[in-house]
Amino acid sequence: MIRVGLVGFGMAGRVFHAPLISSVEGLELAAVVERHANQAAERYPKITTYRSLEAMLADASLQLIVVATPNESHVPCARQILEAGKNVVVDKPMGVTSAEIAQLMQLAAARGLLLAPFHNRRWDDNFRTIQRLLQDGSLGRLVHMESNWDRWRPEPRPGAWREKLVPGAGILFDLGSHLVDQAIELFGLPEAVGAEVGRERDGEGPDDSFTLRLRYPRLSVVLRSTCLGSLQRPFVHLRGTKGNYWKWTLDPQEAALNQITRIDDPKWGEEPPADWGTLSVDAEGDSASRSIEPIPGDYRFFYAGIRDALLGKAPAPVPALAAWRAARLIEWARGASDERREVICDWNEEPKQAAKSI
Repeated sequence: MIRVGLVGFGMAGRVFHAPLISSVEGLELAAVVERHANQAAERYPKITTYRSLEAMLADASLQLIVVATPNESHVPCARQILEAGKNVVVDKPMGVTSAEIAQLMQLAAARGLLLAPFHNRRWDDNFRTIQRLLQDGSLGRLVHMESNWDRWRPEPRPGAWREKLVPGAGILFDLGSHLVDQAIELFGLPEAVGAEVGRERDGEGPDDSFTLRLRYPRLSVVLRSTCLGSLQRPFVHLRGTKGNYWKWTLDPQEAALNQITRIDDPKWGEEPPADWGTLSVDAEGDSASRSIEPIPGDYRFFYAGIRDALLGKAPAPVPALAAWRAARLIEWARGASDERREVICDWNEEPKQAAKSI
């Protein structure tokens, strides 16, 4: 049994990490850092509550520490954990800059420790279904993909750190980290990026809208998000030489995880037929459409992969290098937006990958 410590019990810790860790065989949620409240102990009575990371790191029984704190503190916490000789998972984005992520990678490699970013959206039903469609050739040669992650939040959430002008805040770090990682995992490294990143709501605050255009040979990828999306756009649209695919709804896991402390439903991640996507393909010069049952999403696969990596059975489910790539592409996108031009992506500057995090 691998004993796990969780740093932070806000939305990320409470909704994502704690229920998933508690649902994976071979992992035990043993401790939580919660500086003032006792919400974690109320939901998980068997855990130990610590009031500081320093106190948690003194617990020699913990083999893995998960960082689920505000983005600005991810790197300092992860560095402290690695220096204490413990393996670490860091919620996305792993760091505010690609340079500090590279430094963490170097430290993890020097200590022989696992360092992995929590890119759980690789196990969304939408992402898994897109992978299958691309693999089976249903769409022919893909020429265009767009993903729209829209919300209707015309007023900022009071007190939310993501709504403040602090490093790591804003929607590009929040949702863009997922969308960028998914695009790179599906299609590889883009040649260039164009972007508009800005604020659409009234008042001061971080960015709340973005459009990223990733250029590949014979393929365009558009990633969008806004807080002023009152009318729904398709969450994903694929266009290929044989047809198109649309999916309008988000993966249902986040909403479900918000209500539970562990996963017990044997039908976890399944969607009702009304939410399935539509595939429209060429049929003798005309088009024929049908619903496509998605592959159910399951974020437990991430932590099952972390368990297997710590046991020496497999590489980490998401390498630390993926966090660096996502951060670097976001940096290029901000530059493209500021300079109002397309920016060429120079991937030759990639850091070397740590052995345990590949």
